[in-house]
Amino acid sequence: MSEENIYTFENPEYRKTYWHTCSHVMAQAVKRLWPEVQLAIGPAIDEGWYYDFDAPFAFTPEHLAQIEGEMKKICKERLHLERSEKPRAEAIAYMQEKNEPYKVELIEDLPEDAVISFYTQGEFTDLCAGPHLDSTGRIKGNAIKLTQSCGAYWRGDSNRKMLQRIYGIAFPKKDELEEYLHKQEEARKRDHNKLGRELDYFTTVDCIGQGLPIMLPNGARAIQLLQRWIEDEEQKRGYILTKTPLMAKSDLYKISGHWDHYLDGMFVLGDPHDETKECFALRPMTCPFQYQVYLNKARSYRDLPMRLGETSTLFRNEDSGEMHGLIRVRQFTISEGHIVLRPDQLEEEFKNCLDLANYCMETLGLKEDCSFRFSQWDPAKAGIKYEGTAEQWDLAQATMKTILDDLGVHYEVGIDEAAFYGPKLDIQIKNVFGKEDTLITIQIDMLLAQKFGMEYTDTDGQKKTPYIIHRTSMGCYERTLALLIEKYAGALPLWLMGTQVKVMPITDRAHEYAKGLVQKLKDAGIRAEGDYRSEKLGYKIREAQMQKIPYMLVVGDRDMENGTVSVRTRKGDDLGAMTPDEFLAKCLMEIATKNKEL
Repeated sequence: MSEENIYTFENPEYRKTYWHTCSHVMAQAVKRLWPEVQLAIGPAIDEGWYYDFDAPFAFTPEHLAQIEGEMKKICKERLHLERSEKPRAEAIAYMQEKNEPYKVELIEDLPEDAVISFYTQGEFTDLCAGPHLDSTGRIKGNAIKLTQSCGAYWRGDSNRKMLQRIYGIAFPKKDELEEYLHKQEEARKRDHNKLGRELDYFTTVDCIGQGLPIMLPNGARAIQLLQRWIEDEEQKRGYILTKTPLMAKSDLYKISGHWDHYLDGMFVLGDPHDETKECFALRPMTCPFQYQVYLNKARSYRDLPMRLGETSTLFRNEDSGEMHGLIRVRQFTISEGHIVLRPDQLEEEFKNCLDLANYCMETLGLKEDCSFRFSQWDPAKAGIKYEGTAEQWDLAQATMKTILDDLGVHYEVGIDEAAFYGPKLDIQIKNVFGKEDTLITIQIDMLLAQKFGMEYTDTDGQKKTPYIIHRTSMGCYERTLALLIEKYAGALPLWLMGTQVKVMPITDRAHEYAKGLVQKLKDAGIRAEGDYRSEKLGYKIREAQMQKIPYMLVVGDRDMENGTVSVRTRKGDDLGAMTPDEFLAKCLMEIATKNKEL
């Protein structure tokens, strides 16, 4: 990056510093307006910042407007930010005197040798590691927007107090803020959490629980079609279909290591600390279950690679604050697979996994929105978060790097993002609001096969331990559906729509003709419905377009006479008259090719 761009928003570090300083300006504004409010934490995030407050009242849009106004004043005051340090006892006493118990707790939890630093701007001082801008005058007050307030548990712990979190965003220029807010408004229109409910893809029910969506007819159908497609495609590529239990005794997870590394993220049935009784847990992953297929009989080098695929329902005890529509849930379905192989087969099989992932992303139209992350371990957490020796990790990561470089994959490195048993390639994607999640993952595992005693007889007659690739082909079905709803604004490609065609007779005389058309389409595998209501045609067409129905067939007296249908699309295009066979051939071709556009 050129030197002149260091102090611009093109530099992510400067952008983060700018937003972090904005969080302090916001906290100062809140304390000026309501001194009784207590401060928690206020970091910069991917887009903007937030600050958590303990206030004796609920922040409303009117409060946010007041805070924005005070922030503008603070920016105009051009307050200099000064960094200082205090010894632990003095820092604690300082925050106790200011009646900031959350800051006291943060200080007390710092390591004994930690540097305890503060930043002061005018009358306001906050505990912070920094860095910050040198002056509040660097921030453009007319380009600040506080976007929302919501609840947030202190330190993300549902057993702790619920605080109030205020989110904000700011830019160096007002027009940049306006452009951002416009994009956010457009994103809200595409938000699957809104559209998915309006278009009967899914719903949630309080008495069932957060993160446990009910798939409505359109969503259930889309996931069924995705599942059939993936299973058929994997079969073509040599995968063996398995179906394994949804739960297992703790014994299985203890062998794999998940009991030690993932217990907090599991739904446990029984007392995990009582060794005298059986304890079960719903599965958060499929790998130790699928390994039992391999272990069912003795294996030789001729059996490898063994590609095991399964449509797996998994359960993960996500924090309540992490739940979001279909993107992050507690029960989900995944296109999971494990390839047991010889070391010399690793690069070819990894390439095949990446080829399958690319095929899935391209077919769904998501490829252009994805990026790649090479997720590696953090050696400082060896034996704590990660199993295996440094030599094993160095070998696994060096092998993956060679494979990725040979395949020409452009990736970013993510330290401390690996699985506890090996490095992985994460295919990342952002939702309409810019929040990044993993869509597909391909992992190299040189550890777990040995834990489970998995062996094969090699060409020399010796017993060898295989390698394993953990992978998904399309990832989580629910998350993929959410991303598709947002990508296409609810108007999914024809092959994935619950209702593909709506037939609309203009008059009562055309009802029988319309019913015959519906049946003809259904017999050919098209999901068609008739709209026989005595409503105006324009009303029925608009309603179908709002429901994102791909095609509307309007039939009247002339169509009956000519044996035709008048074809309209959800985009409002009038394709004119066709014979039923011509229209049917058009639909079948679009479905067969998985065409993404009408």
